[in-house]
Amino acid sequence: MYGVDCGQDNGSGGIVAPLSAVFTPVFCRLQRPFPGRSPSVTPYLAELLAAPPGASPPALGRRLTVASYNVHRWAGVRGGRQFDPARAFAVLSELNADVLALQEVLRPTDHQDPLREIAGRLGYHLAFVVTRIHRSGELGNAVLSRWPLAGALAINLTFGRLERRAALAVQVRGGERSVQVAATHLAIMDRMRARQVRALLEHPQLATGPTVLLGDMNAWRPSKASRDLDSHFETRHHNADWPPSYPSVRPVLALDRLYARGAKVLSLDAHASEAARRGSDHLPVVARLELAE
Repeated sequence: MYGVDCGQDNGSGGIVAPLSAVFTPVFCRLQRPFPGRSPSVTPYLAELLAAPPGASPPALGRRLTVASYNVHRWAGVRGGRQFDPARAFAVLSELNADVLALQEVLRPTDHQDPLREIAGRLGYHLAFVVTRIHRSGELGNAVLSRWPLAGALAINLTFGRLERRAALAVQVRGGERSVQVAATHLAIMDRMRARQVRALLEHPQLATGPTVLLGDMNAWRPSKASRDLDSHFETRHHNADWPPSYPSVRPVLALDRLYARGAKVLSLDAHASEAARRGSDHLPVVARLELAE
């Protein structure tokens, strides 16, 4: 099985990495399995990586830009067995977001890890949680941040045998300010998605301070899950409707969403460039936030 040195079990449904992690180049070091074997337990925090030397962003102010992007296993808009992370990187470079939440991130067994390379080229800090083992490698959620990550937590959202799901919660800290960011990819089934939303809303890691919850919510129709999120996070974005983000070539479904507490959502839009229409089957959604005083 995999061995991962990523902190200690915090007793609340996940593995947490301590504050000291941000001062070392790599805190979580993944030990690859023997061929043909798989981890017995997912999710797990697979990596917490500091930005390359020389990255010195300004202090975190009241305003920041965050984005969510389902990168479709780096397979572009068509999917399948294609492997072209350069397309997704081109899109991420266009966004120029301070914090990026990525879903369907694949760390392949037969290619170089594109996630580390992208974080390095952007000069960002990185956290990665493995949700399940795909036939081509590890699949999960990632957060990339301009500012250091003062801890990271894998939250288990698997409540059945059909879909393995998780969330990655991190604390982004820049100077005197910090914000909790939770990135997730929820289930397709309505009942399962409702349980996952309840687990997130009740989790102590997301209970206090400025908090942003974002990701692929699979909100393909009105449901209890989306209603619970709307009622819990009272501050809505500036649009009357959620921006459609799927499918990327002609978006009609608002699957990718963002919710905030302790922050005002100044804008929330789908990024519909030509590169984004080719980079994945989802468009990224980008939000400008203003943290409360």
